Amino acid sequence: MPTIDRQRLADLHAREERTFAETHPRSAALAEEARGALLGGVPMNWMARWPGRFPVFAERAEGAHISDVDGNTYVDLCLGDTGAMTGHSPVPSVRAIADRAARGISMMLPTEDAAWVGREMGRRFGLPHWQFATSATDANRFALRIARAVTGRPKVLVFNWCYHGTVDETLVTLHPDGTLRAREGHIGPPVDPALTTSVVEFNDLDALERALAPGDVACVLAEPAMTNIGIIHPDPGYHAALRDLTRRTGTLLIIDETHTICTGPGGYTAAHGLEPDLLTIGKPLAGGIPAAAYGLSDAVAERILGSATGEDCDVSGIGGTLAGNALTLAAMRATLGEVLTEEAFARMVPLAERWTAGVQGVIDAHGLGWSVTRLGARAEYWFVAERPRDGRTAAAGVDHALDAFMHLHAINRGVLLTPFHNMALMSPATSEADVDRHTEVFGEAVAELLAG
Repeated sequence: MPTIDRQRLADLHAREERTFAETHPRSAALAEEARGALLGGVPMNWMARWPGRFPVFAERAEGAHISDVDGNTYVDLCLGDTGAMTGHSPVPSVRAIADRAARGISMMLPTEDAAWVGREMGRRFGLPHWQFATSATDANRFALRIARAVTGRPKVLVFNWCYHGTVDETLVTLHPDGTLRAREGHIGPPVDPALTTSVVEFNDLDALERALAPGDVACVLAEPAMTNIGIIHPDPGYHAALRDLTRRTGTLLIIDETHTICTGPGGYTAAHGLEPDLLTIGKPLAGGIPAAAYGLSDAVAERILGSATGEDCDVSGIGGTLAGNALTLAAMRATLGEVLTEEAFARMVPLAERWTAGVQGVIDAHGLGWSVTRLGARAEYWFVAERPRDGRTAAAGVDHALDAFMHLHAINRGVLLTPFHNMALMSPATSEADVDRHTEVFGEAVAELLAG
């Protein structure tokens, strides 16, 4: 099995940095200008995570492609880290946004789109009661507050190396000695995470049962398949056991479909018949307009209705002035009704299968100890032979230097991957040619790495 020469990797990365600087002079100039006005030189701190000494500055995006200010074009397999899973500026969404914007954007009053969207969310995900938020982070915060109010319990249980947005209780990791620590880099409140959170490894049912046994956990907040430390699939029977354990211990189950909507129109929940008490989702719902939603079962809705809609609802800890605004709901109706359809997923999923097969073909041709996995319209390669089944092994398998080279090499050849992972996402606008271009570029990078 071939190994990666680390000096060659460093040399190749330095070469790609030089190429990047030479081919992105306008982005470099804008980055320098932005440093004087923006924290870290970017309007949102995560944008600094892209490879290269400075970020690419975008000029326009359409469908599955982005053009930058230097005239370079890219096959976009990041798609706004799912925010643009619809493809960029899908025509039905844009049409609805333009129409609604001309007639009022935010009035803190419902429009006729609201009930349609609520019914459609219920049809897709199986929960009967819905509310809206401006981001999945907010949806998760509100769901946690509801769970604590309904159960009277203080703690939240999450899985090691999960990510559910910028929610303090979830930015916690489980260390080998069994202690809980705030995730490295987290700048949240200086509160002992053990007071608010329990953490266990994904797919570890024994640990889950032990953690729920004391009866102090209000809810389990879970992606049905982990995606933010890489794609980690649940073991066979895991979800049935998770649901049984939560019900037996009086613990609510919250399923976060924000990334796993890539599985199908009703996410992993519909595809696999899950039965959550609450469900949260954000990112692609409105075609790129900030939007999120959370659904509640009849039992949860009945318990929380007074607090959520009564005299003191404005200080209940759920809601938001801009949540459920007219513009967002119009965009959601168009996106759900005409873009993220059954027909769209019937195109997207085979493209992800094609991407996976292409990457696997390169890995096999070179005899590499790497692997590739897929979840619906999302796929990812790993620099380890065995695909991880929990967060700890996934985190241990990350190779930052190799990640950085592969991503920068791809950018310099017109392909964007999700900067946090080696992950690709398909949109309704993605083509087979787009997928094949990534396979070609991936093969070139591997060949160069092994040429020495």
